[in-house]
Amino acid sequence: MAECALSLASSSPPLSANLRISPTRFSPLRRSLLLTSPSSAGKPLFCSHPQRRTSVLRTNSSRSQLRTKASMAESVTEKSKAEVKVYDSEEELAVALAKYTADLSEKFCKERDAFTVVVSGGSLIKSLRKLVEPPYFDSIDWSKWHIFWVDERVVPKDHPDSNYLLAYDGFLSKIPIPAGHVYAINDALSAEAAADDYETCLRHLVKSKILDISKESGFPKFDVMLLGMGPDGHIASLFPGHPLVHEKEKWVTFIKDSPKPPPNRITFTFPVINSSANIALAIVGAGKADVVQKSLGDDESSDLLPVQMVSPEGELVWYLDKDAASKL
Repeated sequence: MAECALSLASSSPPLSANLRISPTRFSPLRRSLLLTSPSSAGKPLFCSHPQRRTSVLRTNSSRSQLRTKASMAESVTEKSKAEVKVYDSEEELAVALAKYTADLSEKFCKERDAFTVVVSGGSLIKSLRKLVEPPYFDSIDWSKWHIFWVDERVVPKDHPDSNYLLAYDGFLSKIPIPAGHVYAINDALSAEAAADDYETCLRHLVKSKILDISKESGFPKFDVMLLGMGPDGHIASLFPGHPLVHEKEKWVTFIKDSPKPPPNRITFTFPVINSSANIALAIVGAGKADVVQKSLGDDESSDLLPVQMVSPEGELVWYLDKDAASKL
């Protein structure tokens, strides 16, 4: 695991802006070594994105293959299309998310001989479990994967609040990814220093051509971000009403007053998140139905939730189970 303290360890516009959705039926322990990937990148420029088009899909629970079953809901878009896919169960969602990720892995490994993957914490890690099962475990070229965190709690890696520990236990310990391709924060630093250090690590990876840079924004361009969402609509450690949602210059920043404990965290900023080639939002459970409805339904509030500010350069897919989508 590459620590971004330069050491290794072992093991925009709202989606709902003009959206109308037709009624739809839903049938670790650390040892330090030197990181060899040394800095680059020009001064970042922030780009917002115009409106986008969103389609709502439903899966047929009697078939393993995804099939479009629902009416379509559209909003205007120039650059990308957001799909909203609804599944009868979290199990079906996990299967679909695995196929989505494996397909992108094959694509980017062929195109650029690397696959840069950003994950969040929370329930997202559980939803990645199908990747470590057949047929994906054997078909994916894990040696080309590079794993990052969209945010991290500034706690020791063996602490129960650590996103690294969650990912290690649920996913990373089960795949043959090279240790140096897993980029964790340096948990010995303060939140501010850890954020600066992680950004430095990203700049090194841009210089070494492992990580792309967006020609549109000047920010790093990850191949895919696999993200969850909090019940308050937060993404990464970007919380509703917090000033950090408006950060436009930094790649990685820190928060010391997180509304959700623990208070000290680092997080990617929206310019980095929205420079991604692909983003998948995996959201499950009735506890998030209100936020999903606000984000994708007819709510016309001018107060955007962070999840509504997700607007990547490439494709955005919402993966919902029927409970999370129950109020659409």
